[in-house]
Amino acid sequence: MSIDQATGVVIALEGLCPEQGCAVLKEVSQRTDVKLRTVAEQMVTAVRGGRLPDETRRALGTALSRTAPG
Repeated sequence: MSIDQATGVVIALEGLCPEQGCAVLKEVSQRTDVKLRTVAEQMVTAVRGGRLPDETRRALGTALSRTAPG
């Protein structure tokens, strides 16, 4: 469930289509060598007021910069 929630967060905040949102999360997972489910949990926690780990934040920025709004 958190993967769907995290995808929704990326879609809502960045104006991406669902496929792009999922691709962004997968790229973050690959760049950080962290399981997709864990990246998703980090994203959902951050939206709820938690802190996104620095490495994940940097990878997210890189992935988003490579993705055009859909």
